[in-house]
Amino acid sequence: MPDVPRVAPFDRPATYDDLAKLPDHLVAEIVDGELHASARPAPRHALAGTGIGILVAPAFHHPDPGGWWLLYEPELHLGADVVVPDWSGWRRSRMPRLPDEAFFALRPDWVCEIVSPSTAALDRGRKLAIYAREGIPHCWLIDPAAGTLEVLQLESGRWTILATHVGDVVVRAAPFEATELPLARLWADE
Repeated sequence: MPDVPRVAPFDRPATYDDLAKLPDHLVAEIVDGELHASARPAPRHALAGTGIGILVAPAFHHPDPGGWWLLYEPELHLGADVVVPDWSGWRRSRMPRLPDEAFFALRPDWVCEIVSPSTAALDRGRKLAIYAREGIPHCWLIDPAAGTLEVLQLESGRWTILATHVGDVVVRAAPFEATELPLARLWADE
């Protein structure tokens, strides 16, 4: 997936107007004042993203107590940063209704990044730091090429790796431990 690592040269921090001027076929984010843009996901990335939705949403995306809002590629406005994780989830007890705006200012309770060679450094570095700063309690990092799911939990402002799952295992992963996740459904070699 080709990446336009920094859409600069700006002599100032990027603004939302700069982001809005990019073509619609790019996923655009503002991270630490820099504008980042990347192409839509490659097939393995898209398969892993679709698989997470298929596995998690049926059990948790409902209005009952304990339910979640689970959304693919939502635009999050977190301080001055504008980020687009592959998946985000909000407990309905914290966000009973979706906002009317086309973005979310309320931090999610869970984010999932599907890393690719072109986005791994940003996802694992600066975006993970933003998620910690904002107090997002849970993060998953999925690497379709390596066939891994890393389950992270925020503790005292730092990420703790709760588990790293590899290959075609069936797992229970925080915060969705109530359901089994057959990871083979995320990999192209299923």
